[in-house]
Amino acid sequence: MSDQIQAGAVLYASDVARLQAFYQAVAGLAVEQVESDHVVLASPSFQLVILGIPARIAASIAIETPPRRRTGTPVKLVFFVADIATARATAASHGGELNPVEKE
Repeated sequence: MSDQIQAGAVLYASDVARLQAFYQAVAGLAVEQVESDHVVLASPSFQLVILGIPARIAASIAIETPPRRRTGTPVKLVFFVADIATARATAASHGGELNPVEKE
């Protein structure tokens, strides 16, 4: 772990690899660690841990295809990117979505 990391977050996911690919591509986070039940991604100042939801719990969660954006969550992650239009397109290509232009 970097000595410069100042903040972090933990997300739970039924598909750890898919969320890992999304945050690597959109936020430019690098893989620090991969285990059977979690992955650690980081930038110089931020660390994101993606934990796999236990199979017995994940089986009861319905993920729409494409996944529906969850706007009612109490936590919103913010990542600074070099180009918002590129980040928006990259998010879409990975099944995600950023706020629309009028909400930037």
